[in-house]
Amino acid sequence: MRELAKLLEARLIVAVGDITAFSGDAIVNAANSGLLGGGGVDGAIHRSGGPDILAECRTLRASRLRDGLPTGQAVMTGAGRLAVRAVIHTVGPVWSGGGRGEPELLASCYANCLKLAESSGFESIAFPAISTGVYGYPRNQAGSVAFRTIASFAREHALPGSIWLVFHSEAEANAFLEAISPEASRESPGRTP
Repeated sequence: MRELAKLLEARLIVAVGDITAFSGDAIVNAANSGLLGGGGVDGAIHRSGGPDILAECRTLRASRLRDGLPTGQAVMTGAGRLAVRAVIHTVGPVWSGGGRGEPELLASCYANCLKLAESSGFESIAFPAISTGVYGYPRNQAGSVAFRTIASFAREHALPGSIWLVFHSEAEANAFLEAISPEASRESPGRTP
């Protein structure tokens, strides 16, 4: 994992790498509502974590999440073979032009994952870029929502103390940093590149 920037008094780390290689308390899975695996980050987490994650997701679906995980909500499972304590699954919104509550739903994804991490006493959490893949959320707009939500949460809560945004490529990470530049300069006057 290669760090590109530290923001919000070094609590927010922007990095490039494979989120399944993150070593800390939790990683976030950009899941679909069925929780039974899929493509992109979701598929990578299930492949790297092994069958235990899928087994827990099936148990959740058979009990309290019979209709699937609603968009914007989050649920936690064990991490199987991953080098973290837990996987927090969240379902991001599918982009439909922005007029169907997508910003609020995306903000809920980040906030609910952070709340689960805090209530579990987790010091560190790593997020992928939720909804920016096949769900089509414009990266610059998604980046602004993610940054504002994380900044707001970090102002009010001590945990998690280390919040990572892990991008698949340096181009994606730099696009995020560019999109949030005005907001970041207000929130993080001492930004470390």
